[in-house]
Amino acid sequence: MDHRLPDSGDALTGVEMFAGLEPDVRQRVIATAVPRHYRKGQILFVEHDPGDSLIIMKRGAVAVFRTAPTGERAVLTVVRPPDVLGEVSLLDASTRSASAEAIEDSQALSLSRAAFMDLVHSNPRILDAVMRSVGGLIRRLTEQNADHVFLDLPGRVAKTLVRLSGESQAPMITIELNQSQLAEMAGGSRQSVNQAIGSFANRGWLRTEGRRIVVTDVQALKRRAGMS
Repeated sequence: MDHRLPDSGDALTGVEMFAGLEPDVRQRVIATAVPRHYRKGQILFVEHDPGDSLIIMKRGAVAVFRTAPTGERAVLTVVRPPDVLGEVSLLDASTRSASAEAIEDSQALSLSRAAFMDLVHSNPRILDAVMRSVGGLIRRLTEQNADHVFLDLPGRVAKTLVRLSGESQAPMITIELNQSQLAEMAGGSRQSVNQAIGSFANRGWLRTEGRRIVVTDVQALKRRAGMS
């Protein structure tokens, strides 16, 4: 899927954190932010890097993950336009709590912590949006923990595919994600995830095309994941 912000004269269109700002303030944010381009597979930052910027997604997708001492990765979330990442480090001025990798060619705006704090001081209501964003992150992590308790691996794979499909109503949804990345998101071995994908493919719920997964029956995946 091609994830991008709607084309418009305002690069912050659709970004909830900046929705309540006056047009002139929005333009100052855009003028201050630095455009970034990330190739698929490029690391944006790693755990314990300085948390010195907010990244506003404009196009593509970025996986946020933690790495175990053994080298295994657990993907916490995938961030797409018009969402942002890095807000936690901006709030407490600490280092990055996770790493981030572009899983598609991506474009973003990078807003420094200094510029962000100036913006907060002059527009305190922006903190409301930041807290909603952090709250959403906490809810996602809580739900992921519950999924590991209540869902078997095929159920977690199905739920991950549903989330990656987003709100698309298309009859076929292409997900640019290989099975290793899917295993990192679902919390299982690649072999076990491959078996689940094969089972779903045999039932006609999806098909694989190289390093892509084409979902053909989102509703069936929702039922397998126990989603209403």
